[in-house]
Amino acid sequence: MVSAMNNLILGIDVGTTSLKAAVYDCAGIQKGSSVVEYSLLTSRNGFVEAPCELYLDSIRKCLKTIEAQGVFSLSDIKTVGFSVQGETLCLLDKENRPLGNAIVWMDNRAGKQSEEMKKKFGDELCYKITGQVSFEANWPAAKLLWIRENEPDRFEKTRHFLLIEDYILFRLTGKFAAEGSLLTSTEYWDIRTKKYWKEMLDFIGIREEYLPEIRESGEIVGKILPDMAAELGISSDAVICTGCLDQAAGAIGVGNIRPGIFSENIGAALAVCVPTRKLTYDPHRHMPVHYFAIPDTYMMHTFTTGGMCLRWFRDSFCQNEIELQDSTGLDSYYLMDKEAEKIPAGSDGLLCLPHLQGSMAPDVDLNAKCVFYGATLKHTKAHFIRSIMESLGYIICRNLEAVGNMGLEVKQIRTMGGGSKSDIWNQIKADITGKTLNVTYSSQDTACLGAAILAGKAAGIFPGIESAVDSMVKIRKSYEPDMSKHEIYRKQYEKYQLLFSSLHELFDKDAE
Repeated sequence: MVSAMNNLILGIDVGTTSLKAAVYDCAGIQKGSSVVEYSLLTSRNGFVEAPCELYLDSIRKCLKTIEAQGVFSLSDIKTVGFSVQGETLCLLDKENRPLGNAIVWMDNRAGKQSEEMKKKFGDELCYKITGQVSFEANWPAAKLLWIRENEPDRFEKTRHFLLIEDYILFRLTGKFAAEGSLLTSTEYWDIRTKKYWKEMLDFIGIREEYLPEIRESGEIVGKILPDMAAELGISSDAVICTGCLDQAAGAIGVGNIRPGIFSENIGAALAVCVPTRKLTYDPHRHMPVHYFAIPDTYMMHTFTTGGMCLRWFRDSFCQNEIELQDSTGLDSYYLMDKEAEKIPAGSDGLLCLPHLQGSMAPDVDLNAKCVFYGATLKHTKAHFIRSIMESLGYIICRNLEAVGNMGLEVKQIRTMGGGSKSDIWNQIKADITGKTLNVTYSSQDTACLGAAILAGKAAGIFPGIESAVDSMVKIRKSYEPDMSKHEIYRKQYEKYQLLFSSLHELFDKDAE
């Protein structure tokens, strides 16, 4: 390791509605951080956009706030890495100026174009080449075809088709670079060859020379441009590095880089990640495959409705807890935890399907709804709280089952996000899965830390990603499964699966 414990590393997490910057030393101790929230533009149905400059402005604001904290000098930052939302597009003209707003990943204007791609190539070929289970309106390939068909002048003027990470790297270094973890879900990149998919580029009408150079995550792109260094207040010798998809960064930020580890993140959504050193496909074509942030490794990654179900229940039915939070300062979720602790494993037979916005892989049903089953006169509000927590544990268990069927063994779980703050929820997840669940000190800022780890490795502060993780990621607490409760949950999990499968026809009928 480079002997510079004074070397500071900046990790930037470019999220959908906020950007966070955090600075770390080589031991993974956070020295300062800041968050900037922003709004998206949704002026037309299905359109979700943001000014390309919004993301640079947010970096400027974050660094200004960190500098005002006065803990250290920004000039001590030696390297910068990124965790980035997937699929968001930014198009530049021949003068390297943005042609309109960035098209955010949530934008679904390209439904017609995704259907055209299904007819031309088929979803099976899509999965084989890109790792994505089907052509969808959200993916960049379909959106670029939409631009060609609906805004031909904009399409003809474009000389650089970029993802938002590529755009930020260009603005900071003057160089065009992209990396596989973000390119995976464009559906114009071949996960097998790590090259652009020529047949798809031809179908869309894109010349490969208009796309960035393909790099690995955690590589130096170049030194920061002098004017950007002066503008941001960091050293002109600081190096800018390729980052990775936010969920991959989160996995790295909890140390999920070795076989046998499964990471889960319960925020508004529940996201799961399982890295593997072999390109492995789901024979049922349910689990998407992403390129990971370590060269020639891959990641089974999917997400579905998560903590938003508990938040919905709190906002709708836990007014007492909210009022106590306002009057005492005790967190309303902590008070809900205390209620859940009173209820036995299995919630006395009460089951919840937490699908407020449909269900995603491995059990895709976009029409699925939230359901509570088995309620009787003995059930209380506390039962409903615990049943929601258990339902997310069942979804994690289902994902473990899916990756197990693909030959991927999981020995431990690492948790992150808002759900990781709950002792009772962590224990429930350990008991349901029968796996040890570990919480790290960085469980709330894993994406920024993962970005910093990649940057530290790229800059030579660490000899490799493993040593960087070993230095910067530490386990704070472990939860061992109670196998007597695991047996109770095994029976409840079987009922959960039967309930879900039994309601598909009704879900479909409601959607008619």
